[in-house]
Amino acid sequence: MKKADLKLLLDDAVLRYNNADFIADDPIGIPHQYSTKQDIEITAFWTSMLAWGQRVTIINKMNELFALMDHAPHDFIVNHQEHDRKRFEHFKHRTFNYTDCLYFLHFLQYHYQQHHSLEEAFLINGKFNAKESIANFHDYFFSLTEAPHRTKKHVATTARNSSCKRMNMFLRWMVRSNATYVDFGIWRKIPKSKLMMPLDVHVQRVAIKLGLLKRDKADWRAVEELTKNLQKFDPEDPVKYDYALFGLGVNQEF
Repeated sequence: MKKADLKLLLDDAVLRYNNADFIADDPIGIPHQYSTKQDIEITAFWTSMLAWGQRVTIINKMNELFALMDHAPHDFIVNHQEHDRKRFEHFKHRTFNYTDCLYFLHFLQYHYQQHHSLEEAFLINGKFNAKESIANFHDYFFSLTEAPHRTKKHVATTARNSSCKRMNMFLRWMVRSNATYVDFGIWRKIPKSKLMMPLDVHVQRVAIKLGLLKRDKADWRAVEELTKNLQKFDPEDPVKYDYALFGLGVNQEF
């Protein structure tokens, strides 16, 4: 397919899928239930980290989780006492269990008692570089002495050449403009031009079929290859094509 034709195909798919109708059946609808920056960050981070499996299951489990925080996640995170964590004893999603939940609560309380936003945790000397910033965040997240080794599988790092699909999705949610009422655009220190593509099975399959990706292994090198090719169509916002590739894939258009 010629470059011009491919751009038309992708731009048309973005218009069809990057809109508010996308929210209802997607985990991104969870943070859309909240209005304050910190509540959005916390629910978006936790939801994206646990976004594996069927979407309806993810949505139900996240509603269950934040009900345990009285639907006031930032207030609960900052002010809860150790005995309040007992209420999460029976929360489980796939392999994410009570031990993991306790550490997420511990880290988020530690961070938000010192910082206004989670955005600061992704900046290195005030700058953002996806590969370095994601690895640095991972190290920071697990820097507390109580960090369980088992919980590390729930927060990916580029240091292991992971595609970091869920982390890239979280960053997309936070950084990209909310003009279409899908992404939030509440982080202003990270340019959307620096974001990297969330690479899931649907995106990977369609990207290969369209000649946007040659590498068949879903790792960080594939993310870099795909993002670089999408930058040719929109260097300022290449990750907007996540909607196009995901939508075309999940609806079996390719």
